[in-house]
Amino acid sequence: MGLQCGIVGLPNVGKSTLFNALTSAKALAANYPFATKEPNLGVITVPDPRLDKLAELVNPQKVIPTTVEILDIAGLIKGASKGEGLGNQFLANIREVDAIIHVVRCFEDDNVIHVDGSVDPVRDKEIIDLELIFKDIETMEKRVDKLKKQSKSGSKDDAANAEWAEKLLKHLMEGKPARSFPVEDNMAELYKDFYLLTSKPVLYVCNVDEGSIQSGNVHTERFRQAIKDEPAEVILICAGLEAEIAELESKEERMEFIEAMGLDEPGVNKVIRAAYKLLNLRTYFTAGVKEVRAWTIQSGWKAPQAAGVIHTDFEKGFIRAEVIKYQDFVHYGSEAAVKEAGKLNVEGKEYVVEDGDVMHFRFNV
Repeated sequence: MGLQCGIVGLPNVGKSTLFNALTSAKALAANYPFATKEPNLGVITVPDPRLDKLAELVNPQKVIPTTVEILDIAGLIKGASKGEGLGNQFLANIREVDAIIHVVRCFEDDNVIHVDGSVDPVRDKEIIDLELIFKDIETMEKRVDKLKKQSKSGSKDDAANAEWAEKLLKHLMEGKPARSFPVEDNMAELYKDFYLLTSKPVLYVCNVDEGSIQSGNVHTERFRQAIKDEPAEVILICAGLEAEIAELESKEERMEFIEAMGLDEPGVNKVIRAAYKLLNLRTYFTAGVKEVRAWTIQSGWKAPQAAGVIHTDFEKGFIRAEVIKYQDFVHYGSEAAVKEAGKLNVEGKEYVVEDGDVMHFRFNV
């Protein structure tokens, strides 16, 4: 799919520790600003109990989960939009990703330096928001000038585009991110073409102490209040604890540790699933004796596009898709039993694939 989430935040909030826990890639995690200079890219397995259940029923030779890419980006400081710190590199890296995982520090620890001297996740979030907005204002000022010039010798559409872009610029200058600006269908392509940093969907991860994983603390409550009007999810995790879990050798050891902490699964699983959702991704499955596999598609894709993820020939020569709903597969226990019950559907080119569909494609090239 090639879609990526970027982990962002101020220096020393736990970005690289979280990245290590997510990927077990052992990126440098250090107690000083700018430990991460070059972005680290990790390919992360998406946990999906449906895949495990299908594998249990089919007993294949191989089980292959789907993945999502995560980029650990250098920490940002005030003035990044003007090139302070690693600002230019940070902003260029953000421009390349499709969604943002914003890590904020919500734990007290005198041994971990905070670049601004105190723990305040609301202030930290605002620093990053403003730097991204400043850069977007700079981008939009140039685009508005260009659109105005085009409108002088162009069509009514050019004039409408210039007027709409000016409204977006005004919105940014009021300190509001682009993602909160209403975009009409006829302006969607123009908006996308601006490549604004604050247009990207965001997931907030509050990095807390071990005792605050379940119910949070005063910092997380303040943070939730501050972002209550944003259409964004907030997840609480202890990055240090997640890194310890990731270090354990076996699945059994990890589960024992997790249960001892009163948790039902690693916090990183929640982050990965939320990141997958943030990228507007969906999963369908193929299930046979050779392999049970999860495949990634974008929401709204039709059957031929979904087939093309397996091989381009599948899309080019698409004839039909045989579709079993996941719940039906689990209920009847096998493909043969589903067919016998009349629950296998044959779908054509216009079928919109649903999350969890178990599919088999017929094609001819």
